[in-house]
Amino acid sequence: MSTEQNQDSGFSPPAGYQQVESRVSGVSVYAPQPKKTEIDLARSFACPNCGASTVYDVSAGGISCEYCGYIAPISAQRVGKASPDFEFTLETLSQARQGWGVQRQVLHCDACGAEFSIAPGDITATCAFCASNQVNIITIPEETLRPRYLIPFIIPPEKTLSLAKDWLGKGWCHPPELAGETILHRFYGIYLPFWVFNAHVKADWRAQVGYQQTYRHYNASQKRWETRTHTVWKWEDGQARLDIDDFLVSGSEPKHLSHRILNKLYPFNMKDLVTYAPDFLAGWQAKAYETTLPEAWETGKKAIREGAKNACYQQIPTSQVRNFSMSAAFSDETWRYILLPVYLAAYRYDNKVYQVMINGQTGAIAGSKPIAWWKVWLAIAVSLAPGALLTLIGLPLTLVGGAGIALISIGIILFIIGIIISFFVYQDAQKSEVP
Repeated sequence: MSTEQNQDSGFSPPAGYQQVESRVSGVSVYAPQPKKTEIDLARSFACPNCGASTVYDVSAGGISCEYCGYIAPISAQRVGKASPDFEFTLETLSQARQGWGVQRQVLHCDACGAEFSIAPGDITATCAFCASNQVNIITIPEETLRPRYLIPFIIPPEKTLSLAKDWLGKGWCHPPELAGETILHRFYGIYLPFWVFNAHVKADWRAQVGYQQTYRHYNASQKRWETRTHTVWKWEDGQARLDIDDFLVSGSEPKHLSHRILNKLYPFNMKDLVTYAPDFLAGWQAKAYETTLPEAWETGKKAIREGAKNACYQQIPTSQVRNFSMSAAFSDETWRYILLPVYLAAYRYDNKVYQVMINGQTGAIAGSKPIAWWKVWLAIAVSLAPGALLTLIGLPLTLVGGAGIALISIGIILFIIGIIISFFVYQDAQKSEVP
């Protein structure tokens, strides 16, 4: 219909439609109105008795005020593993709420680029991710999805430093000053974003499987029977089925948060999942996801395929396999966006940054530590010394009637053993320092 006819006839679009730009001059085009994303009005948490800021108290399990002692429970339902999932549809994304549902300000670190949410009025001069003091508060629109569920902090903040001190003091190859009081001053309780996936996987595989067969053969030249072994290759196929339940993929980018360390905090007990309530964020930090749902699902599928591949290999009765191929079909894929409690601290040692994390639900701790490399080189020298010493002693003795041959043989064996031990010592030390 042309624009002039619209005006003459008094035409109005049906309910739910609006006029959009037309590529044809004089012709009006109408399209469905876009659905409005639901964004709750943010609210603050002021104590109703004295007006001071309240925080979520781990010990009390609710909102509390440290000034007047006010305590209020949080109206959140415990759902555990029965929490509903979303299907992979655009409709579920459009229906999801956005923002935190509570007044928050975003702290940006100029050193590492990390951004995390803090409560209004919170003053922190240190980045929890890299221990830098180059931080500033910025304002960003609340365009990220709101988490539907979370696991509240169970480990109290006052317990974190003692856990860290015990952990830092363990290990023979680290500087002794790590166990002191000056390395770590504070842990930051932060809710980290995670995507949780469920799916059914059917993996069909086909491969050549090698079987060892033995047979007796008469050696005419030696005039004796001998036993020989050869491999018989057979084409085989099979199918593995996996039920993927609560597969976690971090919503944080590895450049800000070490996934190697984070993975050591698993598992979380999903039975403690509760419905999201902004009250849980009062006085605590929270991080919005940086990895989107499609990106996280691709990461998850890659890891799940590796698990399916291992399940297929377990069906093969021998270790000799070649020309292996597999096709994995996914069905009933669902997702949830949740927050999980983690205490995070970063410290500097010899101008390097090291992260330490504590599972805020179970108390599991992991992180990276600097290495006292002089201890490592000393341990390697001690491992190699016996073999080298016996070899050096045996060399001159071989000139006196060959008495040193036995010592040289033992020395070479011990030296090889020392090399193997040194390799593992070096590898373990290097892994401990890598963030």
